Amino acid sequence: MPLALTKMLVEFNMEDIEVIKEIGRGSYGSVWLVSRITDRRLLVLKSVRLSHLNSEEEKTARQEVHILAGLKHPNIVSYKGSFEMNHHLHLLMTYCEGGDLFTKIRHQHRTLFPEQQIIRWFIQITMALQYLHSHNILHRDLKTQNIFLTRSGLIKLGDFGIARVLNSSVDLATTMIGHHHYM
Repeated sequence: MPLALTKMLVEFNMEDIEVIKEIGRGSYGSVWLVSRITDRRLLVLKSVRLSHLNSEEEKTARQEVHILAGLKHPNIVSYKGSFEMNHHLHLLMTYCEGGDLFTKIRHQHRTLFPEQQIIRWFIQITMALQYLHSHNILHRDLKTQNIFLTRSGLIKLGDFGIARVLNSSVDLATTMIGHHHYM
């Protein structure tokens, strides 16, 4: 575990968080599996290096926290807290033990999922999107890597890094963003 992350967590002492391992890394930062010592609950800590971002990217990173903090839906990853320290923005969220849908599909090795399973997942994704749209939020990066599964198979939509809040339900999003395979 990097000393910098350990130092940040010790200084913040957010409910006595213990770092378990890094579970992801991208151009803007990293994602860590952490545990709350008080109840041993597993959480995800997304850490974004603000010092490497321009002002627009920094605004977008902060907006992800604002959006996620306001969402309460069974099919959306839950916000558990956030803080800034040492030029990093940290976002705590629920951990989805089942991984992401992209990995689940890859591990099928060309075996088809049962139709009922696909329908259950599709309904849950649609319910999450309906909830977002009813709050004038566009996800804008809907792909299998951003659809997570709990241990029991419940779908949780995550990664609101490029989401957009519209002014009203008749407002239009005019920019093309996200992965072209999923547009």
